[in-house]
Amino acid sequence: MRSVARQFVLSGDDGADPGRVLKLPGSEFAVSDASRSVTLRRLWLDTFDWRLYHSGLTLEQVTRGGAADLVLTGRDGTVLAGDRMSPLRGGGRARARWPGRLDTLPLGPLRDHLGPVVGVRALLPVARAVSVVREARVLNSDEKTVARITVDRMSVTFPAAGTGPTRVAVTALRGYQPQALRVADLLAAVPGVSPGGQPGVEAALMAAGQRPGGYTGKVDVRLSPRMPAPVAMAAVMTALFDTLLANVNGTVRDLDTEFLHDLRVAVRRTRSALKLTGDVLPGGMAARFRPEFKWLGDLTTPTRDLDVYLLGYPEMAAGLVAATPGELQPFHDHLERSRAAAHRQLTRGLRSARFARLGREWPQALAVAATTVTRPPAGRLAAGRIGRAHRRVLRDGGAIGPASPPESLHELRKRCKELRYLLEFFGSLYDPGEHWRAVRELKALQDCLGEFQDTQVQHEEIRVFAAQMLEQRTAPAATLLAMGEIAAGLAARQQRARGEFADRFREFASPAGQSRFRALTGASAA
Repeated sequence: MRSVARQFVLSGDDGADPGRVLKLPGSEFAVSDASRSVTLRRLWLDTFDWRLYHSGLTLEQVTRGGAADLVLTGRDGTVLAGDRMSPLRGGGRARARWPGRLDTLPLGPLRDHLGPVVGVRALLPVARAVSVVREARVLNSDEKTVARITVDRMSVTFPAAGTGPTRVAVTALRGYQPQALRVADLLAAVPGVSPGGQPGVEAALMAAGQRPGGYTGKVDVRLSPRMPAPVAMAAVMTALFDTLLANVNGTVRDLDTEFLHDLRVAVRRTRSALKLTGDVLPGGMAARFRPEFKWLGDLTTPTRDLDVYLLGYPEMAAGLVAATPGELQPFHDHLERSRAAAHRQLTRGLRSARFARLGREWPQALAVAATTVTRPPAGRLAAGRIGRAHRRVLRDGGAIGPASPPESLHELRKRCKELRYLLEFFGSLYDPGEHWRAVRELKALQDCLGEFQDTQVQHEEIRVFAAQMLEQRTAPAATLLAMGEIAAGLAARQQRARGEFADRFREFASPAGQSRFRALTGASAA
């Protein structure tokens, strides 16, 4: 039984000849000649938004000969779970293909560990490398093996070719941990040897000139209060378009549903930015591009709506009381067929000349805006637009009573989204704690309004789906009854959300909440 005692990297000229630094001359230990080298093909996997990395996890597939082992480790290198992906010789389990979703993995501890972190996202290759590994035994004065020194010389092949660091690990054998730590201390004192507990994926990406965790779906821009408003909004919209473009390939390839979700959010944010702040942009940019982003938003709607149904389907089926999941299955099949047709239409749009033209002309227009030095400054723009949006939410929400029609709550949800997006655009201007509290209170109101609207829309769409299935003769009576039970559940959820609205809005519109927004906008204006 072994446990890793310490890890190192070799640098400089010594890194080219590990044997010169691993002899531990003058010590009580002897190092055997290294065993025959072994070549390993290494593949690191993560989601597009780096969920494993941000959770302190590393998922690596190591192939040696005909066998591929998938291993999940923690930040300290502890093995949490693993699985053999293919046999050494013929038959048995098939090798997993990447990109792939969790359901391509067999049931077991590895899938159980990954599920809560990965969710619906696909696992993608983030780095590949080939390692030549040698192992040497460390013997004490009694000629007992107390540790092993493993030398890993890595060459990176993806995302770009590069030579990785030569990594060295000292591994203790059971009962010899103190002596193994002494070996590690001696090795650390050798010139050209430095501590290196860096995970393999980080070392591989660094060798390729990249870093993990580079993607975020958030509005990640740094603004200053005195920055000209057109320059600030150009920076925000450029970041949004970068996010949009980053998700096009995954959306077209249909790798997972989150690619379209992030693309669609970037479109919605851009449309709100043009509506709420487009007047500060030069040359009629807002009027020119608002129709294009509306087209893009409309293009993404059908597929995303069907994604929401399919993602929620297991919960809907499990919640049936009068009907059975089997009776609801034709509805699932109908959703799958409709979603496939919608995605084909979406793909055609993302490959169209219109989208290509938007991809050329929008960055050019943003580049012009980024050089437009006109008033007002960003801080004043933020204060004015956030203040105006906040007052409108208070006004519209305060006018809603028990007899108000559903449309009034739908309109309020739109106003809340606009306020939320403005807070995101200008978030870097504010104290993080105050900004977080303002967003948290707004989000609670948004969640209630979202539940009210989403359940109403889904309730109405259930009727449309039922009519389509009747017309196509794919709706058995039992399935229609099961769909009716789903529709009744949605109506009940909508009523609960309607009942919670008054309390949610009262909390948002409290004197403390209003004071917080005034302080937030006042700081940026000053």
